[in-house]
Amino acid sequence: MKAILSTFVSLLILILTTGCWDNSELDEYGFVQAVAIDLAEDNLIHLTTHFYNPSSKMEMGEAKAGQKGINITTIGETIFEATRDIPTKFGRKAKWDHMRVILLGEKLAKTQNIGEVLDYFSRDHEPRGTILPLVTQGTASEFLEIKPFIEQTIGQQYKKMETNGAVYSGKTSNVPLYELAIGLKSPSKIAAIPYVHKGDSKDEAMVSGIAIIKNGKLAEILKDKDPEAFMVLTNKYQSGIINFNCIGSTEGQTQIQESFEVLSLDSNKTVKVEGNEVTVRIKVHIEGTVGELRCSVLKTKEDVQRFQNKVSERSEEGLQHAITLFKQRKLDAIGVGNQIYRQNPKLWKKLEQNWDKIFAQSRFEVEVEVKVLSVGLSVGTPFGLKEK
Repeated sequence: MKAILSTFVSLLILILTTGCWDNSELDEYGFVQAVAIDLAEDNLIHLTTHFYNPSSKMEMGEAKAGQKGINITTIGETIFEATRDIPTKFGRKAKWDHMRVILLGEKLAKTQNIGEVLDYFSRDHEPRGTILPLVTQGTASEFLEIKPFIEQTIGQQYKKMETNGAVYSGKTSNVPLYELAIGLKSPSKIAAIPYVHKGDSKDEAMVSGIAIIKNGKLAEILKDKDPEAFMVLTNKYQSGIINFNCIGSTEGQTQIQESFEVLSLDSNKTVKVEGNEVTVRIKVHIEGTVGELRCSVLKTKEDVQRFQNKVSERSEEGLQHAITLFKQRKLDAIGVGNQIYRQNPKLWKKLEQNWDKIFAQSRFEVEVEVKVLSVGLSVGTPFGLKEK
């Protein structure tokens, strides 16, 4: 009798708990691909949300490019308020699971603590920690008006630009939201995220450059060769190109450049503290192949050694330029303070209060070793030059 009763109760529970009592229809949601956050008047949050538009996939039997993203703008005192106003304009609730990037306007990044601004996206259960935050030149919302080249939405385009740009060019970084949070909470309170700016045309964007965030606010934007040096100094450089003047070139001559392709790079940083004096030794080992030869001839071991020395010299110059910039701006962007904290927390406590000044007066010793693995498919002479 008890067995029959137990079976009956179990079946009753199964019947009552099955079905779609908590279901939500697909057309109730809009799937977010990207957001742009700017500072509006009266310090209000200006939120532009970029949604995927599935209905644009096919129209009259033909695909229509450039119409697969819809921008909805809302304003609020907080991010949460601005997101909850989206249905009043869009008619659908924002779904954050598939968001690719967060664009932060330059003005907002300079004046607001971005850790506070991004709190909603780390606290809510839908956004993922792998979302990629970027700082934009000028107004962030303008960058969501740009049409993607190949990707379905501009949000996906920026994600690809950041990830592949960091891998193949070394001119920007690849920092997900969770890694940004770690940097902001680190002992030095400094983090770095990619910088996106307009290209040759107002309708084009480029992800090249790195925005340095200190105490939650934008402190510096690395441009030109400094982003590559930063990636090397933080041991995040994966591959890229090193250009340098031809061996024997002198000032006043037309500078002809050759190139070296970096295939692997390892950077090691050691820190020594004596009182308030800090010495940082950086050793970099680079391996790669000849990218372009325009004037050098690599036929002997001596030729190769001169070529390697030239690449090493050019690399050291770039690293020293970036280090000088960091010291002048009092920005420990390469994590020297963090390393001291990991090695000796008590020592860091003594240095922390005056760390900006101590870092600005620290001494750096840089050593770069370069190894040429191959001259490529051609022989070690410039194209079209007859071998001797």
